[in-house]
Amino acid sequence: MIRIGILASGNGSNAVNFINYFREDPNISVAKIYTNNPSAGVITKAFALNVPVHVFSRRQLKEGSVTDQLKQDQIDCVVLAGFLWLVPSNMIEAFPERIINIHPALLPNYGGKGMYGMRVHEAVVDNGEKESGITIHLVDEQYDHGDHLFQARTPVESNDSPEDVATKIHALEHKHFPEVVKDYLMGEGS
Repeated sequence: MIRIGILASGNGSNAVNFINYFREDPNISVAKIYTNNPSAGVITKAFALNVPVHVFSRRQLKEGSVTDQLKQDQIDCVVLAGFLWLVPSNMIEAFPERIINIHPALLPNYGGKGMYGMRVHEAVVDNGEKESGITIHLVDEQYDHGDHLFQARTPVESNDSPEDVATKIHALEHKHFPEVVKDYLMGEGS
C-alpha cells in the first residue's frame, strides 16, 4: 500500500478530494494530513473523514522534525495541496521525486514566491490572458519549479472575474490532481 501524506495550509478541498478518491483504492491511501496552520479548515474536514492530522511550526519544518514524522508515519509520497511554505531540502532529500505539488496556473507563468490562490487569478485577469490552467509538478528547492507531470487548460473569457477563473481552476484541480498522482505512483514514477 502506497501511503500519501498531504501537506495543506488552508480549507482543504483538494485534501478532501484526495481522501475520497483513494478511500476504496487497494493500492494507495491518504494516511495523514500535515498542516502548518492550527486553525486551517482542513483539520476539521480530515477528522470528519477519520484521517489523522499533524500540526507543525515553521521551525519544526526547517529543522527536519516534520520530515522525521513523515518517515515515522511510513509515508511514501508527499502531496502539497494548498501548502504555502517552501519545502526544505531535508524533506526533498528524504523523498526524492516523491513530493508533488499543484499550482493554479500554467507554469512557468504566474509561479514563484507569493504567487498562490487568488493572487494568481487576479494576475491572469489583470494581464488579459486568454487561458489559464493547472500544473502538477514534482517539487524541488525552488517555488513552482520542478519537473512538470501534467498541465490542463481552461479558457479565460474577457468578462471573467478572478473568482470565475478560480472556479474553473478548482474544477480542473479536483478532476485531475488525484488521477495524475495515481498514474505517477503506479506508472513511470515507480
